[in-house]
Amino acid sequence: MSVALENVLAKAGLRVSTSQFLALVEEAARRLSPPNPEPAHYFSTEQQQALSDVGLDLAPHRQGETDYRARSVAEHAVLADSALTVLEASRRLGVDDSRIRHRLTKGRLTGWKDQGGWRLPAWQFTATSVLPGVETVLKAVPADSPALVVAAFMGTPQPDLVINDKPATPRQWLLAGGDPELVATLATTLGTPA
Repeated sequence: MSVALENVLAKAGLRVSTSQFLALVEEAARRLSPPNPEPAHYFSTEQQQALSDVGLDLAPHRQGETDYRARSVAEHAVLADSALTVLEASRRLGVDDSRIRHRLTKGRLTGWKDQGGWRLPAWQFTATSVLPGVETVLKAVPADSPALVVAAFMGTPQPDLVINDKPATPRQWLLAGGDPELVATLATTLGTPA
């Protein structure tokens, strides 16, 4: 498995050893949810009945069934591994690290704090600069949007963003010089049921 995982990580452009990546996955799994959760545990008897009446399965995880948490854990691990530190971001942009912290506090960049300090998702950067229009988009993102949700949005083709007759991701749209206000309008709906 180690060679296969190394190949997957290399293809994805992640510069991390397999043991480091697996440690990230284990950490994310512990933080995201309890082991072997029983969905019914989170609801009252009345709520369980109402949810069952509309067809939701509240049965515990069955042996051999794919754990629904696996994708989220993997996505969190990739997001964390690919994120930049303040120092890495400052070097990429050619500015002092205090400027990066200032941008974070003003909402001109986004990130989260972990044990090692600030982590800035890589999607908001190009090889040498900040993604064009990112400030406009970040202003529109609801404040309670998790970093993984925002990253998924920025990397998912949107039918309203079309480049060469194909739906483009918000990141692709902005890199191509598209109007950031259009992405910002879409971003306002993050976390809203469709």
